[in-house]
Amino acid sequence: MNIMHHTKNSLSEKDRVELIPMLNTTLASLIDLYTQVKQAHWNVKGQGFFAVHELLDDVAEQVEEHVDIVAERAVMLGGTALGTLEKARENTQLRTYPVDIYAIKDHIEHLTHNIAILSESAREYLKDAEQRGDIATSDVYVALLKTLDKNLWFLEAHVQK
Repeated sequence: MNIMHHTKNSLSEKDRVELIPMLNTTLASLIDLYTQVKQAHWNVKGQGFFAVHELLDDVAEQVEEHVDIVAERAVMLGGTALGTLEKARENTQLRTYPVDIYAIKDHIEHLTHNIAILSESAREYLKDAEQRGDIATSDVYVALLKTLDKNLWFLEAHVQK
């Protein structure tokens, strides 16, 4: 979807046309990650259940906050936020989450893998936004990376020795 809405935003239209698809890819991956974290939250089992169950709920809330921020940034640039489940499924960068796992270590393995994918992508998009002089979009990605890195650390700490 390449419809651009008129805006007096001072970024060039060329730059905005390039940034909006990046934001929508991030949006799709965040929506996917949110549902994956909730899947784990609802189904995790094992020793340490309560701590992990609560941690996953916290992670989901933090991811959900970034969903809104990323979607709104795409719209601020004159684009359309593509936030339906269908668009998330089409555009996510994450690997498919298995629905037949229950052990804490299995959920953490899959979630940390996908958080790492999203982090790598966010770092690339951050550099691109900086090169285009879009400090606001860069800031969106800096905040997202802080959250992803912190949650990666918290999740990995549950299975590290």
